[in-house]
Amino acid sequence: MMRQRRIIPGVDPQLLIKDAASLMPAASRRAFLRGAASLGALTLLTGCDIIDGDTAEGVLRKISAFNDGAQAALFSPTKLAPTYPESAITRPLPFNAYYDEDDAPVVDGNSYKLEVAGLVDNKKPWTLAELHALPEVSQITRHVCVEGWSAIGSWQGTPLSEFLARIGADTRAKYVWFKCAEGYTNTIDMPTALHPQTQMTFKYDHKILPRAYGFPMKIRIPTKLGFKNPKYVVAMEVTNTDRGGYWENQGYNWFSGL
Repeated sequence: MMRQRRIIPGVDPQLLIKDAASLMPAASRRAFLRGAASLGALTLLTGCDIIDGDTAEGVLRKISAFNDGAQAALFSPTKLAPTYPESAITRPLPFNAYYDEDDAPVVDGNSYKLEVAGLVDNKKPWTLAELHALPEVSQITRHVCVEGWSAIGSWQGTPLSEFLARIGADTRAKYVWFKCAEGYTNTIDMPTALHPQTQMTFKYDHKILPRAYGFPMKIRIPTKLGFKNPKYVVAMEVTNTDRGGYWENQGYNWFSGL
């Protein structure tokens, strides 16, 4: 049953986002631009139930764009996400995907090759053995899901920045795009790709990455929400084109930093 739309005389929903920040008190305006305000704040501000309006999706997308820009401006390439002792690890770490665990991709590690494309000097594919031979670092960090739960895990792999240097990536490029075995895609900004904790993950808790957690490779980004951490990665591209991603193309915040 369709919900009845409430129309407030004299209110143009298309102008809500444009005018909202200027109408707010200074403190509220700063919170809004940092992404702390929500659609509910606009409802209180205008008295208009824009959730029921035809322009709701457009309004939400404009709020998302505000949030993305603000988060990108506030992102620090040197600020680290919190790390934890082994005693804090969540066991077992929950499976997380838009499909059931039984439907997770099965990738043959023997024939696997990571495809590399875009603005790089060396586009040769990398076997799993070659990837495992890269310098290994370990982190115990928190995975934060957009659904409202979090868990702490132990991840081992090589910094993505190290790999980008080895393939001669143009780090002046804007983005790194990932493709996964099940068709999932994701794009991250270059400053996030170069962050010291952004990791090409090959192990979980010092053992080869289980299928449930993304074998043969996951991109672990503890400064981002979980859906920005692609699993089952089979290809990457360094590019100046924002190629979006599975959830971003459905309206999720593109930057989605913590």
